[in-house]
Amino acid sequence: MIVFGTDGWRGVIARDYTFDNLARVALAVAEYLRTQSAAPTVVIGYDTRFLSREFAHETARILAARGVRVLLSNSVATTPQVSLVTKKKRAQLGIVITASHNPPQYNGFKLKGSYGGPATVDIVAQVERHLRRIESRPLRLPRLETLETYQGKRMIRFFDPMALYHQHVAAKIVLERIQAAGLRILFDPMYGAGIGVLPAFVACESIHAEYNPGFGEIDHPEPIAECLQPAIAAMQRGGYDVCIATDGDADRLGLLDAKGNFVDAHRIFMLLLDYLWHDKRRRGIVVKTVSLTSMVDKFCERYRIELVETPVGFKHAAKLMLERRVLIGGEESGGLGTILHIPERDGVFNALLILEMMVSRNKTLAELVAGLDDQFGPHRYRRRDVHVTAQQKQRILRACARMPRTIGGHAVERVVTTDGYKFFFADGSWLLIRPSGTEPLVRFYAEAPSEEQATALVEAGIDMALG
Repeated sequence: MIVFGTDGWRGVIARDYTFDNLARVALAVAEYLRTQSAAPTVVIGYDTRFLSREFAHETARILAARGVRVLLSNSVATTPQVSLVTKKKRAQLGIVITASHNPPQYNGFKLKGSYGGPATVDIVAQVERHLRRIESRPLRLPRLETLETYQGKRMIRFFDPMALYHQHVAAKIVLERIQAAGLRILFDPMYGAGIGVLPAFVACESIHAEYNPGFGEIDHPEPIAECLQPAIAAMQRGGYDVCIATDGDADRLGLLDAKGNFVDAHRIFMLLLDYLWHDKRRRGIVVKTVSLTSMVDKFCERYRIELVETPVGFKHAAKLMLERRVLIGGEESGGLGTILHIPERDGVFNALLILEMMVSRNKTLAELVAGLDDQFGPHRYRRRDVHVTAQQKQRILRACARMPRTIGGHAVERVVTTDGYKFFFADGSWLLIRPSGTEPLVRFYAEAPSEEQATALVEAGIDMALG
């Protein structure tokens, strides 16, 4: 059975993610779209993974055969680019063929709403209802014609993913000040869809910027310290002020300072929150997932800002962005959206905001990060992903449900079950244990005053859950 997880459907290429299964999903999308409009339009983009272009073209042909007009990217596109075009062109839906940060054997299928952000839970549920009916019977494909034939019928039209995106972003960021500052920038798109995107806005040098669907020396294209060792080595050799890294579809961001120190998503979120509030003078509620730093809570309490905590998944923040005025919303995985942009994660846009902040305040990235410790005290974070079987996953959840009174020698003060099990301790530290929605993993997250304590909490959580 094909299941949409936290951020779309993902599967192993040739095992789960086959052309037949792709066809089933495409047919379900077509049926959904026909319930929304008599003449629906969909935007389709794809990343740099193996067969992504072919999967995108096949999806376009199936939708066109079902009477859906398609705007198809003429090259690799980032997820934010597809979301922006979906909104600007008033399409009913956007589709991105991508498995984001997953290992190279995966591919995926993301859905985007007409508003330019992740599809809502309701949209996904409706698509899945159509999908269940399609899966219940033998696959029957419509008669498919060539892309050129559908182009001639104007059912498929190609678009340049950079055109609208560059115009939109350039109107939001003070690019001239960044360029004039002469920052020495290293860009690591991690062999992903971000290749060439940041250099279209600011001068920088790139690594891992060629086509390599196996991701070369990178285990998987996720902008976290474990996957950024080549970039860290480059920064430690000197010559750069900052490194910007984006994931496989460029909606997530990681940073390295001039010495190669990793700046995680918690600090990126806090820097942008501080910049939007104090320098940009923007106002709105703040939305964070349950796995994000407690520094956000302290900031919002200090300035009397309404804070909403959600389950993991940017789609929850995106939904609130459609309903209320949200200053910033995001998650610990590096994806966040701001009031300045569409209701979507965007690694490149957020990186440009950080560069603008550095130039505006005339501070290095390391100085900006150190300022967070000065304001809120040390908050150190660790995460470990453990591959598990279905039986092990259930055993872990049962162990958490027993509500242990102590973990790793620390007394549990309270437990939050917004998403998984989040255990809080007296010194403000916490441990979160939750299953992944897209992979056979259980994730263990911890925040504490020191890296050693955060690591110890993660290890204690694993021992408690698997012991």
